[in-house]
Parts: sequence; C-alpha cells; structure tokens
Amino acid sequence: MKSVPYTKPSITNLEVKYAKDAAKNGWGKNCYDYIYKFEKIFKRHLNTRYSISTSSCTGALHMGMHALGISRGDEVILADTNWVATAAPIIHLGAKPIYVDILPDTWCIDPDKIENAITKKTKAIIAVHLYGNLCDMDKILKIGKKYNIPIIEDSAEALGSIYKGRRAGSMGIFGTFSFHGTKTVTTGEGGMFVTNNKKLYEKVLTLSNHGRSKKQKKQFWPEFAGFKYKISNIQAAIGYAQMKRIKILLKRKREIFNFYFQQLKKLPLKMNPEYKQTVNGFWMPTVVVNKNVKFDRDNLMNELKKNKIDARVFFFPLNLTPIGGKKAFNNKYVSEEIFLRSFNLPSHHNISKKDMLNIIRILKEHIV
Repeated sequence: MKSVPYTKPSITNLEVKYAKDAAKNGWGKNCYDYIYKFEKIFKRHLNTRYSISTSSCTGALHMGMHALGISRGDEVILADTNWVATAAPIIHLGAKPIYVDILPDTWCIDPDKIENAITKKTKAIIAVHLYGNLCDMDKILKIGKKYNIPIIEDSAEALGSIYKGRRAGSMGIFGTFSFHGTKTVTTGEGGMFVTNNKKLYEKVLTLSNHGRSKKQKKQFWPEFAGFKYKISNIQAAIGYAQMKRIKILLKRKREIFNFYFQQLKKLPLKMNPEYKQTVNGFWMPTVVVNKNVKFDRDNLMNELKKNKIDARVFFFPLNLTPIGGKKAFNNKYVSEEIFLRSFNLPSHHNISKKDMLNIIRILKEHIV
C-alpha cells in the first residue's frame, strides 16, 4: 500500500529548468536575478506596490514588527488558534502575545472580541487567515483605524484567498506569506513581505540586509544591526516558476476541496467556508465535527495512519502551550474545545480520486 502525504509540492520541468539555470549562472552580478523576478511577479499577483522575498514567513513577520517599533513591554493581539510561528516573533521582540478567541465558522480571530482586549500597550493586531479562510477584514481594519493600531496580515496559508476583490495580504499595513514545502506555492523554505507603505518597505529592506541601506555608498556600512532573512537565488527561481503556474495550482486546490466537500456534506461536520464576496484559496481542507456527535479524533488519526494516510490535527490553542503570552479574557474559548473535533485532510496537487475516496470511506466510518 502506498502512502498518502497530506501535502507535497507540485514540481514540473519549469521549476527544474529555472533552478538549474540559477545554480549554473546565478552568481556574481546575476546572484539576485531570480529574486527580483520572483518579487516582481508576486507583487503583481497581489497588486501591492512593494515586496521583499525572505527565508521564511516568520522572518518576514519579525522584520515587519521590528520596523513598526514593537519591542519589550508591548502587546500584540492575535487569535488563540494559530501556529506558533505567528507568536514567536512577538516574543523574540520582547513583546507579549495577547490571545483572543476565534469564530466558530472561519476559525479566525473574532473581531468582536478584539476591541475589549486593546490596552495602552497594544501596538499591533495580527489577522491570520487560517487554512485559507479569511478574517473579517472590514471590521478589523475599522478597529485599527479607530485606535490607530496597525493591522498585520499573516497570509502564510492564504495565497489565492480574496476578500471583496482584494487579495489576502494586501489590506493591512503589511502582509506576509510562506513558501514552505507544504504550501500551495513553494520554494522549499521561504517567505514574502508585502506592503503599500514606502517608508515601511525601505526600513524592512534595510533590516533584511544586516542594516545596510541601498542608498548608502560606503561598502559594508550598516545603519543599524539588522537581520539576515534573505532567500537564495535558487529558491527564488523555483518560486518564480511556481508563480508562473499560480492559476493552475490554485485551481487544483479548489478541485480537491470541492471533491471532499461534495462527498462529505451529508455528514455532521463543517468545512472551510467561502462566503459571499470572498474566494477561499483552500490551502488545507479542514473538517470540524459537530459538537453533539460522538467522535474521537485520535482514533480517526490512528486509523488513517494504519492506512498510510498522513492527516494533520487542528492547531492547538496557543494559550495552552508553554510558549508564552496570555489570554485576553478568562472565559472558556471556542479555540479550547474545537481542536479536539477537528483535523486537516490530505490535499497535495497530485492526490488521486481513489486516494480521496479511501479517505472519505474512513471518515464515514468514524463520523456518524
């Protein structure tokens, strides 16, 4: 029996061709050629003014928040259901993550809970578009404007998602993306910082190169201690090829999700929503089993594993982990019970109908 990975990249001869060219010719004066091409095609896709490719989405978040002046003693609001990569840069800067509950349908931050979590120490709000689902950006941006607090979009999982005509990542003060090997578009490891704010772009660009400004004529002269979060030219070559295939990659993600959805819609569960005036990139098809259903997630995971099917559990609530930060409120959170009823389904681009039907068969045996 062959194994079914939950995700793997779609790599064609185009990616191989560009990567080979970067490995053979992308040195010396050509060492940034594919980086510039990748950044240009990406910002054009997003319709943003500026983009900076990075070694990870975490690095992009770290530099962006540093550029905003977030530091020791500050607070940053984010959803309790998130991967640690969103909270880690906050902690690295000496600030404190403040965890707000999630909505039960999108699993993204509940905008109605944000305002009461704001204090004099609040320096940013991060809207994380979880699993491709979109945050309620109208409400969140309105709160940001009311309190003069910048809104950051962590769009690591939301390439292809669109909110009222605007692509995820293009609406806040800055947005970030991931190109980890699990993502719809990949460079193996990698990320992207995007913004429409020229001043912020220039600050992050300098930060990304050890504090060396492009305007500085002195060689090896740092304006301040920066970071080293650059992507390599070879990685960018793969990313450039992936972006040239972006329509195909996004279309396939939608096909996979819709097949699962049609086959599972009669079961007592919910999946990633796609509301009016939105497009979901459906990075990771996710199942949340209804509350009143007798269901054991771990039993299901074990059964899938026995069949060599690699499914993923839902993210743990960050407030229950040892990483740091605190809940904004002491009441019971939706995030603290939903993860035990939830999981992600395999969705790599080459997954077969036969494999999906086998997964669906097992789900129907465990969700009744």
